[in-house]
Amino acid sequence: MFMRFFTELREAKVPVTLKEYLILMEAMDKEVIDRTVDEFYYLSRSALVKDEKNLDRFDRVFSHVFQGLEKMGDDLIAADIPAEWLKKMAEQFLTAEEKAQIEAMGGFEKLMEALAQRAKEQREGKGEGQQGGKPDGSNPFGANGYHPEGVRIGQDKGRHGRAVKVWDKREYKNLDDSVELGTRNIKVALRRLRKWVREGSPDELDMGATIKGTAEKGYLDINMRAERRNKISVLLFLDIGGSMDSHIKLCEELFSAARSEFKNMEFYYFHNCLYESVWKDNRRRHTEKLNTMDVLHKFPKEYKVIFVGDATMSPYEITYPGGSVEHWNEEAGAVWVDRTTQIFERAVWLNPTAERHWDYTPSISVMKQLMGDRMYPLTLDGLDKAMKELSR
Repeated sequence: MFMRFFTELREAKVPVTLKEYLILMEAMDKEVIDRTVDEFYYLSRSALVKDEKNLDRFDRVFSHVFQGLEKMGDDLIAADIPAEWLKKMAEQFLTAEEKAQIEAMGGFEKLMEALAQRAKEQREGKGEGQQGGKPDGSNPFGANGYHPEGVRIGQDKGRHGRAVKVWDKREYKNLDDSVELGTRNIKVALRRLRKWVREGSPDELDMGATIKGTAEKGYLDINMRAERRNKISVLLFLDIGGSMDSHIKLCEELFSAARSEFKNMEFYYFHNCLYESVWKDNRRRHTEKLNTMDVLHKFPKEYKVIFVGDATMSPYEITYPGGSVEHWNEEAGAVWVDRTTQIFERAVWLNPTAERHWDYTPSISVMKQLMGDRMYPLTLDGLDKAMKELSR
């Protein structure tokens, strides 16, 4: 069953490795947890999941593999695994590095011998009831316990009260990198860009230094330190109106998350493409415009620039003077986009249009080329890649 768990995780695109799997088996062998499915869930999640975005896929696989099971019995760990099947599985799922690790252990035969020895030790180990589900009914996990928070996997309810099934609840289901974004999910992705530093006046108690100073001096020695603050500065340009109206909710969520994560953030609006003027208030966009050149020279080049727009327009709006549909622009929008990327070394474009549709809109290809291919879809995976680009 454990090997089935491993292979189904790989099939679900959860990037687990053979080394991580063997670490999990070693933890089970050393009995670091009680033999309950609930404790195995948290142990295996800690050992096998390296990124929050894979938690939902992990929960789905876990629920499917261990549905209806309440206790991790010795028979599961001691199950025989055909060597030929293991070899075929390796050819299909394991990387060249992982295969080399197996060869370094002496090949599949040695690996099988080690697994057989481990299974034998498990069978000859402690008996039923010593460490597994407690027969006195006090264990909060299992079918016979009276604890009100008893866990029953893959069932609607427990015999004695409500059940807690974290993997069926799938508390992280919105973190899958292929789903639409929400404010919480966006915050998770944006945090990759944050850089915490201690600066400014001391306003936070340094507990470690206070304890050490007090012990050394024999009297209360209070030490303070500067609070950790996010040093990253972000310049956000948001496309507004026209075809962007269908993406208002998503852009509002992105804007809300960015305001929360980046305390030092400036934002401006534009329509379709960046031209000689931008604005801060859409209600007064025609009367209170700001000179784009002034904006570009107002902020240090260390700022990270993020464009948000669907880049869906006539290619002329990007490539020709006078191409704007709202006013006469003396210089092409491409000139202004190029100026921005020349001034600020770290700039990306986030596109709320599904990436599979990009090739059908010529203007998207033009804008992507202007951005040096640094255009990313507005999904969790796209945000993750964009933040990595900005933090290089």
